[in-house]
Amino acid sequence: MRPERLQLVGGDWARYFAPVAICLYIAAICVAMIVTAAFLSNRHESLAISAAGLFGLVMSCALGAALLFTQLRELRFVSVHTHADITSRFQRVRALAQDQGWRITGEQIGERLEARTIGSVLDAGELVVVQFLPDEVRVASICDPSVGFSLVGQKRCQHNRELVVHALAG
Repeated sequence: MRPERLQLVGGDWARYFAPVAICLYIAAICVAMIVTAAFLSNRHESLAISAAGLFGLVMSCALGAALLFTQLRELRFVSVHTHADITSRFQRVRALAQDQGWRITGEQIGERLEARTIGSVLDAGELVVVQFLPDEVRVASICDPSVGFSLVGQKRCQHNRELVVHALAG
């Protein structure tokens, strides 16, 4: 069974996957270098430019693939099985969001809660999405892509997921 992933839309999708697009752009430039080198008259320069282009192509594709793998992994929901009624689960998560000072950006009572954590002047904060199903709750938290994909950001997202799981348990 394929794990459920958070579906980003519009500007969030573009901002989140922009680093992968930049890697693809650099790979396209490297391919252009390789093709252009084939038309040079000096064989040594042609070979050197082709080798540099090939190295850049391999490195940008590897970096893009690593970023994409990490981003897709971060978009997966964490499932929490619970037998409490949907209304009480929703109220617990909503109370947690208010206690933490999160800005609620989307709310469908009993179905979905979307919030942004406290950010700084330069970032919007992490996105936390909670989906409520009859026997489980799905939680996802992703970093604001404008600050980059760092270990600190990933730990904050993990902490946000743990806060929601803890609120559902107690």
